Amino acid sequence: MEALALRDGGLYVDATFGGGGYSREMLKRAQTRVVAYDRDPDAIARGAELIAASNGKFTLHQGRFGDLYADELLDGVVFDLGVSSFQLDEADRGFSFQADADLDMRMEKEGPSAADAVNRLSEGALADLIYRYGEDDDSRRIARGIVQTRAAGPITRTLALAKTVEDAVGGRKGARTHPATKTFQALRMLVNDELGELARGLSAAERALKPGGRLVVVSFHSLEDRMVK
Repeated sequence: MEALALRDGGLYVDATFGGGGYSREMLKRAQTRVVAYDRDPDAIARGAELIAASNGKFTLHQGRFGDLYADELLDGVVFDLGVSSFQLDEADRGFSFQADADLDMRMEKEGPSAADAVNRLSEGALADLIYRYGEDDDSRRIARGIVQTRAAGPITRTLALAKTVEDAVGGRKGARTHPATKTFQALRMLVNDELGELARGLSAAERALKPGGRLVVVSFHSLEDRMVK
């Protein structure tokens, strides 16, 4: 909020609505108008209460932030990148391996899923994906393990994939995170075209901001961070 430098009468975009935390703070801290976006239909449903309470100062659109558009120039745009806590906590969305669920990971609940990628990509393509989007040096071992496991039957559940990755790398002594964490990140980024969407969203925000407007981005790993910088 401090970086956004909110001003009364300003028009701001919350490009990643999620649970609405940024939108609520912007509306609370200044006499602003806020336009929010989210590609997840569940997030849109969560925004109904805020719409009703905002006296017309808040609007929420279901869509990708790469399609961000405004009829007038904006005073500020904020992106909070990556998966939301709601998506991680809802086991049946398949974003996490904390519980067993279908290997889904689709933010929009449409299109090819993570299971489709795991079972259709070649070993080389899987290795490249996990190395590039997961930044995992064990990508080739993991890809080989996935291909060997799926030969006996499709990998369609989160815990089955997590175990496959763990078996492939033999665990990592002293590691703070599960060995499948980076593979899950890579698949999620592929399924949702997260880096492509980020590039489009940043460009759209630059076009929509007025001179002196603020663009604020919260990123969580080096791939996002490098692109933003």
